[in-house]
Amino acid sequence: MAIVVTFQVEGTEGKQLYDDCITRITNGRGFTSPADLPVPGLLAHIAGPVGGGWRVVDVWESAEALEAFAKHLGPILADLGYGDLQPDVTPAYNVVLR
Repeated sequence: MAIVVTFQVEGTEGKQLYDDCITRITNGRGFTSPADLPVPGLLAHIAGPVGGGWRVVDVWESAEALEAFAKHLGPILADLGYGDLQPDVTPAYNVVLR
């Protein structure tokens, strides 16, 4: 079952945190396709400013795919001082992709 994962960081540091995570998770190659990530399973990714902070919303094909990705992202977040940042994870009822 697909899941929706939402991270939100309040304040101005959210964009920098996002950029730093992308740089590290892709080894500096950038992120324009799910294939740029170290694990398969990402169906959709949206990131941007929201109400005084920064939000990232992902749709993963399964909890197992997210868990595999978290093994890469978790240590990066911890190293950047955000080890306690926890996403909101909910089941997806309907996912429509182009």
